[in-house]
Formats: sequence, C-alpha cells, structure tokens
Amino acid sequence: MIPPINTSLLELFRIGPGPSSSHTIGPMRAARDFLHAVRALPEATKSRAARLEVRLYGSLAATGPGHGTNRAVLAGLLDQAPETCTPEFLQGVNLAPDTPHELDLGGRGFVMHSSDVVLDFAEQGFSHGNTLVPRLLDEQGRPLLERRYASVGGGFIQWEGQPEERRGEPVFPFFDMRSLKLALNESSLPLHELMLMNEAALTGRGQGEILADLDRIMDVMDAAVQRGLSARGKLPGLGLARKAHILLARASAADSGAGRFLLHLDAYAFAAAEENAAGGIVATAPTSGSSGVIPAVLALLRRHQLRDRDTLRRGIIAAGTIGLLVRHNASIAGAEVGCQGEIGAASCMAAALLAYAADLPIWAVETAAEIALEHHLGLTCDPVGGFVQIPCIERNAMGAVKAYNAFLIASVEDQGLNVMGLDGVIRAMLETGRDMSAKYKETATGGLALSRPAC
Repeated sequence: MIPPINTSLLELFRIGPGPSSSHTIGPMRAARDFLHAVRALPEATKSRAARLEVRLYGSLAATGPGHGTNRAVLAGLLDQAPETCTPEFLQGVNLAPDTPHELDLGGRGFVMHSSDVVLDFAEQGFSHGNTLVPRLLDEQGRPLLERRYASVGGGFIQWEGQPEERRGEPVFPFFDMRSLKLALNESSLPLHELMLMNEAALTGRGQGEILADLDRIMDVMDAAVQRGLSARGKLPGLGLARKAHILLARASAADSGAGRFLLHLDAYAFAAAEENAAGGIVATAPTSGSSGVIPAVLALLRRHQLRDRDTLRRGIIAAGTIGLLVRHNASIAGAEVGCQGEIGAASCMAAALLAYAADLPIWAVETAAEIALEHHLGLTCDPVGGFVQIPCIERNAMGAVKAYNAFLIASVEDQGLNVMGLDGVIRAMLETGRDMSAKYKETATGGLALSRPAC
C-alpha cells in the first residue's frame, strides 16, 4: 500500500539564504545535524578527535563552489541554521584554505580549516547526486563518527540510519491527485480547509499558528521581490547585471496592456530570483533555484488584482499541496530530475495557486497545474559556471508566465475535455528524469553550461 503524504506544508516552504536549497540550505542543515551528533558523543570519544572533514560528492562537488556549499557547510558546523543564518554571516565565512574555524563540540573547543571541506570527484555510486560525508577522525585517521547525508532538494536532507520522525497522522490521507480528489469529495471540504486540518494533525499546531507561519513565508517572498526591484549592480559569480529594476521601468512604459502585464510579471520573478542568486533570504518554493515563480504571481495578485490576504493564503496552500504531490511521487531536485523538478514544479504550483485564488473548481486547479508541468517536461539543469544565474533567473520568469497561461487555459476549458491528468504528468516527469543524462542534472557538464561564448 502506498503511504500517504505526511510532509508538512511548512517543510516545503523553507526560509533561508540563497542561492540553492539543495546546495546551500540542505548542506548547512546536514552539517549542523552532524555537529549536534558530535556533541552527543561521550566525552571520552570527543577527547580523541583530531580532525573533522567533510567530503562533497556528485553535484555538490561539481557546482558546490558556485552555490556556496563550502560556506554553507562551515556555517552549519558553526551551529548556524538556515532559518536564522544571515547573508552577512554566510558571506563572511572565510574560505582561504588555512583559515581556522573555531567549533564548539559541546564543552570542548575544536579547530577545523576551510581546506577540510573537500570536493571529491571520485565516482562513489551513491544513490543520490547530492551527497556529503562528514567524518570526525582520530589521530590515525580512523572515524569516530561518520554520516552519509543526501541533500534531496528543497532543503530536505536524509541520512543512513536516520530515525523516523514521530508526527501525527493526516486526518484525510492521500498520496496522489486521484486520492486527494476522493478525500475532498468524501469530506465535502474545500482544499484549503482539508489541508489545514491535515497540517494541524501532522504538526500538533493550531490553525492560527499555521496561518501565521504561512503569512511569514509570503512576507519573505514579498520582501525578496521588493529588495530585488530596488537593487542595482552586478550579481556575485558571473558578474551578471541585475535586470529586475530595468524590466519594471520598461513595464510602466510599455505601449500595450499585455506588454505591461507580462513585463511586470517578469520583473517580479527576476527580482526574487536575483535576490536568491545574490545569497539573499528567500523561501523555497519548492526550491531556492525556483524561488522567483510563486513570489511573482503573488506580487501580481497583490499589486495588480488587489487580492486580500485570505485569498493569498488559500492560494499558497493550494500551491503547497501540488508541490507535495510532485515531491512525493517524483522529485523537486535538479540533481535527480533536472530543472523540470524545480522550475517545472514551481510553475505547476503557481498555476494551481492562481486557479484556486480565482475560486475555480478542483478539476480546473488540477488542469492548470497539469498544463504548467507538462510544458516543462525534459527541462535540463545546466547552470553556466555552476552558478544560479544563467539560465535560472530567466527560467523563473518563464515559469511564472507559463503558470499564468496554464491558469488562463484551465479557466476557460470545460470539465472533461482535458485528456492528461496531473498524476500522469508527474509520472512522466519522473521517468524523463531517470532517463536524463547526468550531465543535465546540475553538474554543469552539459547543455548551456558548455555553450557560453568566449569573451
């Protein structure tokens, strides 16, 4: 029997510094988890520690430096959590090889160096493309503690031997779109109410607390848009010029209403995505690399259609529900399925948000999500230079535009005319990702990553 989804909406929307949920937020969480595991060791074991080493494999090694993975690992070992780590702290972590970093192993000081975070390009045959292995070693190089972590996308981490987290059971269990629609039909509840009841049961929190956290997530998204629209200059890494403020200015001067509309949507997506690329605070939606799509459509609804907070809350709940379906039945990690699992998933979620905020029936919400995801199938993850700049920022804008168009198509269709269902498209995405060459999965070894013209 397929297990029901028991992931919280608030786990899908994580707050933290950019530029990558799988390469920045996930590794920081893994390193901090390892630090706390070390602190729990017996004093006699900790007294034998001579070195702490973290080895990065696969995509983390290939594009880690461009995504700030080295800094994120060191920040985690310095007991920084993504939710509270400031961009200033993260950027201030010195990566000079001989730089000492003072760790607190729980009542015992310990020094590690930046060079102890190692990019390991050896093929290990790990089950996940984003793997990091921290080891606490004695003077003979023997491990006192070792863990193998996988950063599986969206800031989620898994490690071998990880105990199953105790949480409540959903009131209305579902595992795909079909079972979700059955639950909605049997309960006679609207989607947002069903999800809030499940969320309360899973987390043990009151609905007021849950709604306050969703408000905070939307506030972080809006703040990223506002900062990105006002920022100037160049982004770190490739030196790409910020464009959000230019798009906003051009939007106001556009001749046609359609041009103004699209340029505003583009500007909002660029703004949040550029903030992410600069290492600013964003909300994964469902990843950091795709964190401009949903903020863009929320900004559009808030600024141009004057939708109220309650409508936006309902929309973000619908978006999160679709994101959980994609994560549970496929993947949201570029290292697993390419960019179709990041921008594709974000566009799918944003289309559902728009449809649900417009009070469309659940079949139309599904249709909007299905159309948006279907037309991202096969999208590769091929960042130039390993940076979340090219093509990721523009792809956020394209994902937002596709989401809006998917919503428009779904809003005028009649029920029963759409042949494909969301479950089928999610399966197709997973199969496409499995067949996709590794060079198109966040390794910067294929596609656009090798096509940048020489200067």
